[in-house]
Parts: sequence; C-alpha cells; structure tokens
Amino acid sequence: MKSGLELKFAGGKPVMTEGSVIEGYASRFGLADQGGDVVTRGAFAASLKRVAGRGDKVRMLWQHDPTRPIGVWDEIREDETGLWVRGRLLPDVGLAREAATLIEAGAIDGLSIGYRTLRAHKDDRGRRLLTEVELWEVSLVTFPMLPEAKLGRKGRDDEPEHDELAAALVAATEALRG
Repeated sequence: MKSGLELKFAGGKPVMTEGSVIEGYASRFGLADQGGDVVTRGAFAASLKRVAGRGDKVRMLWQHDPTRPIGVWDEIREDETGLWVRGRLLPDVGLAREAATLIEAGAIDGLSIGYRTLRAHKDDRGRRLLTEVELWEVSLVTFPMLPEAKLGRKGRDDEPEHDELAAALVAATEALRG
C-alpha cells in the first residue's frame, strides 16, 4: 500500500436516518479481524485530537477511493465498544445518492478504516495489537473485514439492555473462536 496506508473493514448494516445520515461502528475494540489484527481501546484518541486541533475532518470515501468522497463525518468518537461514526451522504454527489440506495436495499453494509499504524505489538497468540493509529478516512465498503462490528443506531445511555446484549454477543463470539 502507498504511504503506509492500511485498511480495516468493519461490517454491519448502516442505519439511514433523516434521509442521508448514517451511523455505526467503523472499528470494534478487542476483536481480531480476518487479518489477525486487534484494535485496542484508545488507539484512535491521539489521532482524533490532532485532526480536531487542525480544524480538519476524517474523510468519508467510497470503497477507499480518494477520488470518490461521498459525504462528511460529522461525529467520530471512541466509546467502550469501538470507533463510532455519524455522518451525512451528500445529496448533490451522484455516487452518494447511489450509495444511499444501496444501503437502503442492504447491498452495502460495511464500514472500513484507512489508517497508518503508529504503535503496535504482537500478543502471545501472534495477533498484531494496534495501540495507536493515525486515522485518515472511513469508507463505505462492500466487504467487511470484521463481521462482529455491526453498524446501526447508537444506543442511548438510558438503554443499558442494548449494551448488555452487545457485550454478550461479543463474549459469545470470542468464546466460539477459542
């Protein structure tokens, strides 16, 4: 890959709200993706702070193509689960209208991060633990790398049963992986 850019896919179904608003998890902490990488809690914090300090934004791209921006991410933050994003597909961009149609039909349901690894190490199972990354972009993609990173409406703090269910599903997935 050019310039050290790495790509990570996190699948699921984005939720379309208010016409062109999408939200979900672009990355989930503590789960090994199909390439054996695990993003650790806090891996994005310094990068998000630097981006905000510059008054810049992480880009929203279509399939990691830098010539095909389709919207803007209005909110990106780490929470206890992973890297949560909310953004808008721009209706004046033809490809964004196509993306909205594909999302609504369920044909596209994944998010993927484009980043450069700043700090990582191997654990005793041979997995690469990403402890600090420089986040460049979050793309809408066809094929997710991390199927457990389901996208959808972010649960509110007054709905703890959603967090408990999500935690139970993640624990079950890890138990099945052995």
